[in-house]
Amino acid sequence: MNEEQRTPPVLVGDERATLTSVLQGQRDTLMVKCAGLTPEQLRRKAVPPSGLSLLGLVRHLAEVERGWFRNVLGGEDVPIHFPRNAAGERTEFHVEDADPAESFGIWEDACARSRAIVEAAESLDVKGRHGDQEYSLHYVLAHMIEEYARHNGHADLLREAIDGVTGE
Repeated sequence: MNEEQRTPPVLVGDERATLTSVLQGQRDTLMVKCAGLTPEQLRRKAVPPSGLSLLGLVRHLAEVERGWFRNVLGGEDVPIHFPRNAAGERTEFHVEDADPAESFGIWEDACARSRAIVEAAESLDVKGRHGDQEYSLHYVLAHMIEEYARHNGHADLLREAIDGVTGE
């Protein structure tokens, strides 16, 4: 995917169309940041002392998609793909032996399921729960845009440190 293949934002339209197009554009941006890299480059923790890698971000965002859309909004109880280790650390960022194709497949599946949940919702006011807290679809979409934007900033730095590629 190149930069021209990103989903353009809906500039004039209803709120759902605007929010979902901006979120998809953020998802597409992550793909652009990962495009053309080898498995080793995707696993590289390129900004010491941080443990972040592009592949770790993909795996983390798969978990975030699953958690917010399937579990919170969909009311499912889907287990995490990358469970915590014995030390209680999140393992989505432990990518030394991770298979990029498998990780991208998990993320792409999570995104597709998220889009289906959003499409099936009758309005942005649909609510889901996590524990005692209630969340609207409207909030979840806004939060996911924030989540991707923050991590795409990380991806910018990682990609530039790996091979010098910059861009939006």
